[in-house]
Amino acid sequence: GLDIALGVGGLPRGRVVEIYGPESSGKTTLTLQVVAEMQKLGGTAAFIDAEHALDIQYAGKLGVNVSDLLVSQPDTGEQALEIADALVRSGSIDMIVIDS
Repeated sequence: GLDIALGVGGLPRGRVVEIYGPESSGKTTLTLQVVAEMQKLGGTAAFIDAEHALDIQYAGKLGVNVSDLLVSQPDTGEQALEIADALVRSGSIDMIVIDS
């Protein structure tokens, strides 16, 4: 899977990872799959939904434990970054997704 493709055993902890590509290319799906794996390992994830487009049912079908997922839908990009900053500073979240 992804671990083999990256050649480094997965995504690095404590680093910013950007997943980019054309519209409808699977970026959110990939991200939700990574969230599901993080949760399976006992981690906590936050999803900052800047587009207000997160489909919770779809996330659940991908294996995300939606009851344990912290979801925020900020009104502005500035709010999204403030939320991300607060989450990072809290030290209580293992993975933060900003979907924009």
